Amino acid sequence: QFYLNLCPMKNIRHIFFDLDNTLWDHRKNAVLTLEELFQRKEISDKYNILFHEFHAKYDEINEDLWVKIRDGIIDKDFLRKHRFYDTFLHFGIDDEQLAQYFEKHFLDEIINFNELIPQTIEVLEYLKEKGYQLHVVSNGFHEVTNRKVEKSGLKKYFETVTSAEDAHAMKPDERIFEYSLNLANAEKSESIFIGDDWVADVKGAQNFGLDIIFFDALKENKTEEGLKTIQNLEEIKNYL
Repeated sequence: QFYLNLCPMKNIRHIFFDLDNTLWDHRKNAVLTLEELFQRKEISDKYNILFHEFHAKYDEINEDLWVKIRDGIIDKDFLRKHRFYDTFLHFGIDDEQLAQYFEKHFLDEIINFNELIPQTIEVLEYLKEKGYQLHVVSNGFHEVTNRKVEKSGLKKYFETVTSAEDAHAMKPDERIFEYSLNLANAEKSESIFIGDDWVADVKGAQNFGLDIIFFDALKENKTEEGLKTIQNLEEIKNYL
């Protein structure tokens, strides 16, 4: 396939990637993990709940809690206590023990599934061959982030991995971008960020003064004048 290099970015040396849903397919891996836990605990048989209904409600509650973490309203301990508890409660099941079983095993077992976003390896190989230094910046927990990178076979591509726990700040907070650039020994002017989240990645990087490629994976078609946007990872070759 022929790629039109729309905008050769000769000064770029460092590429910073978001992890979840940019490279590591969190949506798919979460569904596979939850489905397994759901069957193991026989939730359908015991409580007459369909998996797709449970997953839809969990997804809604989890997304809302992550937005509250990002905005500084709650901390991660609150999220870990409530995301499954509140989901079960929605279906009339008040069982803290069951919720904590799901919480513990979800985090432990999600990294047993390591589905990547299509074209991840090909694109990372391409960028490495071109001599770019690659880095990860994730809002996830330190241990989970590093295990994802390791177990999915991504580790060899990256010079540095930054989690929100390492930086004591979450995207879009400028401090996590600053931390990751310092760790990489990179200047803003020679760096670009690639991520799928409009607020955490796009607005966070822009406010920090970092160039950005928006991975519009869900085809939300959010645009701004001059914004570099891709809808699949291979389109990165148009820019880099």
